[in-house]
Amino acid sequence: MFIDKKNIDLVKNKLLITLSFATLFNAFAQERLDILTLSGRYGFPSSYDSIYEGKGQETGLMASLVAPAQLSKKSIWYSSLNYFYWKVSNDEQMPEDVMNPVQIHGLILRTGLIQKFENDRTLQILLAPRLMTDFKDLNSDHFQWGGIAVYEKKYRETLRIGFGALFNQEFFGPNLVPLVNLDWKINERWSVAGLLPIYSKIKYKFNDRLEGGWSHFGLVTTYRLGHPDYEGDYIERKSIDETLYARYKLFGDFFLEGRFGYAIGRSYKQYKADQKVDLSIPLVTFGDHRIAKTASIHDGWIASLRFVYSISIENSKKTEDQN
Repeated sequence: MFIDKKNIDLVKNKLLITLSFATLFNAFAQERLDILTLSGRYGFPSSYDSIYEGKGQETGLMASLVAPAQLSKKSIWYSSLNYFYWKVSNDEQMPEDVMNPVQIHGLILRTGLIQKFENDRTLQILLAPRLMTDFKDLNSDHFQWGGIAVYEKKYRETLRIGFGALFNQEFFGPNLVPLVNLDWKINERWSVAGLLPIYSKIKYKFNDRLEGGWSHFGLVTTYRLGHPDYEGDYIERKSIDETLYARYKLFGDFFLEGRFGYAIGRSYKQYKADQKVDLSIPLVTFGDHRIAKTASIHDGWIASLRFVYSISIENSKKTEDQN
């Protein structure tokens, strides 16, 4: 059988990429790594926490791309880029200095070093700059700076725990989030993984194609507004999403995932630029005397559908062992 040089090169390149991912998987100890995710979200109409009689409807889009690069046997340069779009629409008449409908965008880059040490320990140090904006009169005021640091230890083959923190200079002031990174394979069916309190999943493997369980996501984000009617103001978005999910393997490494659940503590509050807090940590803010310019929609039911390209860890590890 004749195999040309181009095909050989393609096989070599694919093998190198697989081995690079295998090293990354050993650092994270997960079963899979989601490389590309495209998602759409729908929030069922909910009433406002004010005199408005109408209902607000939340919709959203999300795209995520992960791109690790192997520097050495124990070092990985990890990068991910996330894009978010949120919209809240209604039939209400609001003051001219209030954004209506709400339409905001976020670009979050995470890039930095993942370093493995002896005794199954790993240190992650990532820079996390953000562009949070309405894309009107875009300038440096729409950027934020932050970072993530997590120190992990593998306690056994099925359990890895890490501790660290996320810091971000939000438009309202400094935001500090203590982190617990957990990856625990309880048995062949059940597992728990996540970066708490931001996101986590309790997973149950029905078979080789279907997985389901419970998903959590909660993060405070702020977005600068550049429109002339409310230039300099910012939108603070809050939501804790608790959902049931199911992920189905379509073919190869491509998956379709559906989620349905409830958004708790959801709000889109608009503040003037000089409205600040001293410090924010999960569930608590210090020196918060701000007065919002707008009402927010209530908590409500949410649904999302996402298309995922995810690399298998087990197959990559087997390839690494064979070579």
